[in-house]
Amino acid sequence: MSNKNIIWHEHHVLKQERSKIKNQKPCILWFTGLSGSGKSTIANAVEAKLYELQKHTYLLDGDNIRMGLNKGLGFSDADRVENIRRIGEVAKLFVDSGLIVLSAFISPFQNDRDSVRRVVEEGEFIEVFVDTPLEVCEQRDPKGLYKKARSGDMANFTGISSPYEAPKKAEIEIQTDRMSIEASVEKIIDYLEKNGYLIC
Repeated sequence: MSNKNIIWHEHHVLKQERSKIKNQKPCILWFTGLSGSGKSTIANAVEAKLYELQKHTYLLDGDNIRMGLNKGLGFSDADRVENIRRIGEVAKLFVDSGLIVLSAFISPFQNDRDSVRRVVEEGEFIEVFVDTPLEVCEQRDPKGLYKKARSGDMANFTGISSPYEAPKKAEIEIQTDRMSIEASVEKIIDYLEKNGYLIC
């Protein structure tokens, strides 16, 4: 519900100026994929590489966000939608600050990812589909969640009892069952360089 007494406050320092002193073009690298696909691993490795390149970043990770900002949200469809909406708004603020934001979330619904894309300017949302087959994610099962879901101890688990809508036109696609972490990082950095996000 909107409130007519709330008015957006314009800042004297603009996003373009914040970006200029950081020598980069701000954006959101939105990593999406099943649990165990390698989203957080690759996002961490990409951030480390960007740090080596002296770029200004911030990494938002699903579990970490649920320990604070989104504490109290469950895993129903409605809560998942709200989870991503909040993350999108936070990512938008970080982009406004001139940062390259890395967001690693299952984010199973295409409409939710598209909603985040719409809250930032064109070219500021880069969807990275970490496309790993369900059977590979299940074999990895780093947190033991698939085992719990298969045994019925965990409801609404993406890929088992809740759907995952794979991106149809992701800017970047990573297949972690075929690509090394190093090759995955190189592919993402190459995209950023070719599209002018890493201004030298």
